[in-house]
Order: sequence, then structure tokens, then C-alpha cells
Amino acid sequence: MFGFFLLKKRTKTRIFNYYNMIVLTPSGNPQTFSFIPRSNVYTLMQITDDQTNITSNVAITSSTIGDYVNTITATFALVEGHFYNLVLKNGATIVFKDRIFCTAQSLVTFSVNNGQYVSNTTSNEFIVYE
Repeated sequence: MFGFFLLKKRTKTRIFNYYNMIVLTPSGNPQTFSFIPRSNVYTLMQITDDQTNITSNVAITSSTIGDYVNTITATFALVEGHFYNLVLKNGATIVFKDRIFCTAQSLVTFSVNNGQYVSNTTSNEFIVYE
């Protein structure tokens, strides 16, 4: 889901993209996310893996319709580190689109290179002469 900010400075217009994405875990437990739909009626939820391009239908366990934000609970079969495209439909009409990122790391301590970087230790001593 892409959003656009317009910034006008004298005669130049700049467009900034921001990304809004749902973050889920690879567990087999039911997970909940909130969203703002175009319509409160949706009958089908599909996710497409970006790496394998395989689309699968996901059964909605429960859903709550709020005044402004709706909530869905479902069980997903996700792979760690993969991005997915989420589409909610009412028949052939698309009601909501978003992106999903799957990670087992907590969002507070999330790091792209978690466990891959190892610092080197050395016994070299450097002397700097000025």
C-alpha cells in the first residue's frame, strides 16, 4: 500500500512515498491485524508470496467491524523473511490491499542482518605518529 505526501516549496513539488505494512510471525497460531477497508463486506482473503509468486486463500477465523478500523484474525502459513501481498475481496471487487512481512524477531529489536555480522578481534596494536 503506497501513500503519497506532497510538499510544495515555491514552484517545486516533491512527492514522498511512505510504506505501511503488516508485520506477522511465522508461527502457526492465529494472528490479528487491523486495517481500513474501502467497504465493510469482504468474503475472500488471498496472500501472494513475492519470492515464489504462489497465491493462497486464507480462511478468516474472526473479524470485527469498527467505526473506522476493522480487525481480522486468521491463521497464516508464512515463511520467515518473506514479503507477501495481501488482497481482501468481495466477489471480484478488491476491498483492501496491503503488504505483509514475516519475521520472528520483535519489532523493537528487529535487525536486517540479525546474527550475520561477527565483529573481528585482533591483537594488532597501531601507533599513530603526528
